[in-house]
Amino acid sequence: MPQLPHPGIGGLFPSPVPPGSGWPGDPADATTPVAKTAAQVRRLAGRAATMTELDAGISVCRACPRLVEWREEVAVAKRKSFADQPYWGRPATGFGAERPGIFIVGLAPAAHGANRTGRVFTGDRSGDFLFAALHRAGLANQAVCVDAADGMELIDTRMAAAVRCAPPANAPTPAERATCAPWLQAEWRLAGPSARVVIALGGFAWRAALELIGSDIKPAPKFGHGATAALTSAFGPVTLLGCFHPSQQNTFTGRLTPAMLDDIFVTARHLVAQAGGNEPDGP
Repeated sequence: MPQLPHPGIGGLFPSPVPPGSGWPGDPADATTPVAKTAAQVRRLAGRAATMTELDAGISVCRACPRLVEWREEVAVAKRKSFADQPYWGRPATGFGAERPGIFIVGLAPAAHGANRTGRVFTGDRSGDFLFAALHRAGLANQAVCVDAADGMELIDTRMAAAVRCAPPANAPTPAERATCAPWLQAEWRLAGPSARVVIALGGFAWRAALELIGSDIKPAPKFGHGATAALTSAFGPVTLLGCFHPSQQNTFTGRLTPAMLDDIFVTARHLVAQAGGNEPDGP
């Protein structure tokens, strides 16, 4: 299998990247248990005691054959503009603070974004738009996200995708969503006690967040940009905040502007402060 240099650290890696081979931020190694069925996902997610253990299990998951085949096919075929780079080609873990005040939920990794870089929302236009706004709001230490070795850090914020593998046509099936859900549930179990705000990037993430938090409000709160829902999780009060997804379709057409995204993060910061959390320094 040919090996290519990582654009950030220069080491040589095959595509997809084997666990424990030195990729920046890789939480797994050759001994990490691999989930190959939905039942194994539930078992491994349920027993994860730390975020590091959870991330390791997520990063080697092979429970959805269609998604495994697709993510690895993309990692080998590559996009022409990234043909000189290795592709991560594995599931994307969550990223950011382990005890966040703000928890961001998206849909799934992009085929040539996180599936290439190994870090959620990194390496594509959506991530460029999102991280720049996080930086303006004082929730990230820098505005530019290039790869998993670029030094990006989130401040009092964690982000995760509801589905961890890049799906064909950006559309996971209902069965794939259900199989992957325990990973997000475990992440919430570990991060939820400190979270005061959940930001849902898009309608699917909104529905996933309602299920995650365990809302029994009827009728269910409706998604919209800037929509809020005051909910009660197993850990106490939490505000669900809706945001249009920073997809190119939304950002190029002006449906989501930088100012609109800035408003979401400023609102989230203020909600955290009102709930008794620590508001990060910044604007």
